[in-house]
Amino acid sequence: MANTYFPRWRAQPNAAAGRIVGPDERLPWPQMVAMGIQHVVAMFGSTVLAPLLMGFDPNLCIFMSGIGTLLFFVMVGGRVPSYLGSSFAFIGLVIAITGYAGHGPNANIGLALGGIIACGVVYAIIGAIVSAIGTTWIETLLPPVVTGAIVAVIGLNLAPIAVHGVSGSAFESWMALVTVLCVGGVAVFARGMLQRLLILVGLLIAYAIYAVVTNGLGFGKPIDFSIVAQAAWFGMPHFTAPVFNAQAMTLLAPVAVILVAENLGHIKAVSAMTGHNLDRYVGRAFIGDGLATVVSGFAGGTGVTTYAENIGVMAVTKIYSTLVFVVAAVIALILGFSPKFGAVIQTIPGPVLGGVSIVVFGLIAVTGARIWVVNKVDFSDNRNLIVAAVTLVLGAGDFSLKLGGFALGGIGTATFGAIVLYALLRRKPAQDSVV
Repeated sequence: MANTYFPRWRAQPNAAAGRIVGPDERLPWPQMVAMGIQHVVAMFGSTVLAPLLMGFDPNLCIFMSGIGTLLFFVMVGGRVPSYLGSSFAFIGLVIAITGYAGHGPNANIGLALGGIIACGVVYAIIGAIVSAIGTTWIETLLPPVVTGAIVAVIGLNLAPIAVHGVSGSAFESWMALVTVLCVGGVAVFARGMLQRLLILVGLLIAYAIYAVVTNGLGFGKPIDFSIVAQAAWFGMPHFTAPVFNAQAMTLLAPVAVILVAENLGHIKAVSAMTGHNLDRYVGRAFIGDGLATVVSGFAGGTGVTTYAENIGVMAVTKIYSTLVFVVAAVIALILGFSPKFGAVIQTIPGPVLGGVSIVVFGLIAVTGARIWVVNKVDFSDNRNLIVAAVTLVLGAGDFSLKLGGFALGGIGTATFGAIVLYALLRRKPAQDSVV
């Protein structure tokens, strides 16, 4: 396996219950295609939701997720099973930079694209450094208390955006709450893959309820299905050129730190599940993710990241074959060539999207807390307590710093604040708790 750049995937006759299919193995092709479709469904909700919240073309972003996943696959030599989808880490800053109002296409998308490309370049550079000297320095800078706080801050910082988006009228607010209940109901009462797809299934149920209430009963703003009828079945994705603005690039480049923390956690999780030590591929994974973000930015897509949703699918199925993600990527490319598919996505009502956003942003915040729990972060240690407390308030309060032409928004300030604060305090001996 180590003598060739790509593994020689060993064919397995079937996926016997409980048997692990390793990264360097594969199932018969009909089963591989079925698994690829399942991974597309798993990533679909978040990969579509993120661009919709920023005013990007979701159809193009699905297409670029396929391109990015294939690029990542090549960079890691087919050794790391991962799907790359739209990253939520960019949302708050993109909205701030472009002044996006939350409805329809983003008129200033070019500014965001330049910043996304800058972030991808920084990310790839970090990957090159890791390839040269290893990951110890990253793990020192980003211990669990810091990474947990940074992830939690992303969700908390986005919370006002979700709430504001469904506060236009009483009807919108109530429909958003109905959507929250739909997603929550699927999460609690569904079983198997339906439960794993709680966001997508909950959205579809809420969509159906909204259609009945508006198009059927005449309340609120009805869904306009004419755009679906007018859209062609096949066509080229709509690409957008980036605009390289120094301030936008400066604001978005630091998001690379968040993506590094996220990707490193995902790789370690996959290593633990598969029993394969993937540490040697971390640098190449960062480079692949960074290059995928750069390519996506040049085409008009969002920044991308490895997806926890797909890691969850692997955990359930115990199928870690990297070839499954090639199949999923090809399916995403095919969907990207269908304007009608994109038109269907555009019909998702704002209140439904807002309700899903409330759940997703909350889940992101709680994921940060989960990092603390899983890694048994000791909050009786004042160093951990202060780092987490200050980071959460800086991010949730959208604390911004400006120095000349340089500016950092709430997520950026919280991210670098957590890193710097931990570095300054970790040399101190542990003391008694302040609470």
